[in-house]
Amino acid sequence: MKLTVATPLAVVVDVGDVAHLRAEDESGAFGILSGHADFLTALTVSVITWRDTTGHEHHVAVRGGMLQVRGGDRIEVASREAIQNDDLQRLESEVLVGYRRQYDAEQVARTDAQRLYLAAIRQIYRYLRGDRTRPGSPAFASAQSEGFES
Repeated sequence: MKLTVATPLAVVVDVGDVAHLRAEDESGAFGILSGHADFLTALTVSVITWRDTTGHEHHVAVRGGMLQVRGGDRIEVASREAIQNDDLQRLESEVLVGYRRQYDAEQVARTDAQRLYLAAIRQIYRYLRGDRTRPGSPAFASAQSEGFES
């Protein structure tokens, strides 16, 4: 089988003698052999391992991405970042830890941005609705002194 792993900046892996490949998606690890049905999945931050026809193992760490099997003999991976290194210990201890840290930081940033967006929408909605009787506003203070609660 032919394996291609590409990032936006480079083709990291381009080999044609793959006998077996192992990768991970959200459902867990899976393997691909020659003749596999066409397949498309979203990869997690993980290490893709493949064995060439001589039996040697090779590895590439990916920061998520998409894996596609076409025609039973082509495996294509597109990822934001990928680093090939046959030293599995180094990939797992250094590269994956860094990828996971970046992924977690991006998730926090997305969540914070979403919260800010929703707070802005709520404020706009309150303003357009004419609800200016919130704690701290002069209208709220005069409503409370007259015995009304919001």
